[in-house]
Amino acid sequence: MSVEIRPASTVVLLRDGEQEMEVLMVRRNRALAFAGGFWVFPGGAVDDADREQGGNDPDEAARVAAAREAEEEAGVCPDPEAMVLVSHWTTPVGERKRFSTWIFAGEVAPDSEVVIDGSEIHDYQWIGVKQALATHKAGELPMMPPTFITLCAIARYDTASEALAGERETPCPRVLPLLVPLEGEGAFATLYPGDAAYESGDLEAEGPRHRAFLSNASWQYVYEGVSEPPLYPQD
Repeated sequence: MSVEIRPASTVVLLRDGEQEMEVLMVRRNRALAFAGGFWVFPGGAVDDADREQGGNDPDEAARVAAAREAEEEAGVCPDPEAMVLVSHWTTPVGERKRFSTWIFAGEVAPDSEVVIDGSEIHDYQWIGVKQALATHKAGELPMMPPTFITLCAIARYDTASEALAGERETPCPRVLPLLVPLEGEGAFATLYPGDAAYESGDLEAEGPRHRAFLSNASWQYVYEGVSEPPLYPQD
């Protein structure tokens, strides 16, 4: 049975901190069926009002929705016109809920007050981008692959303005992962274009590796021998 793919949008809210560039992470209610308890960026579904305000242009509607969701979920109001599209992700085939999700980045003032909704969002923190990745590596900041990949992309920059300028010049990946279950409850790998197993799902297939997998409760991104572009520039 086919599953409707719903448009959604999220925004990576950045500010310059005393030690390093910081990102606003919000924690979803543990009771939610989708990504319950995970740390995410503010976001949600694109609605009819967003489409109308965006002139029925899907990209503009997503931009409007990302800014609206940031205000509704976190009380923070980024300038939608200044936001930069970082990537676009489509939920893998086979999932019960599927979304076509635009991920933007936007800068906010260092003293922006955060007010969470207390419904879908139960906690928040401003955290250094590199610190967030280190904390996740230690198994203490659970997140989904798109969140992890996005943080890896943003971690290449030192300031919020540098991040927006850099991402404005970086090609926007449009990603449809292939989800492959692994041994263990809830364990899986996500495969991306160029991986030898992207069509078959055979993780042992010989050839290029373009995938992410959980190791000790943290995601690892593997890009080896692939002709397709990486999801973020590699060193």
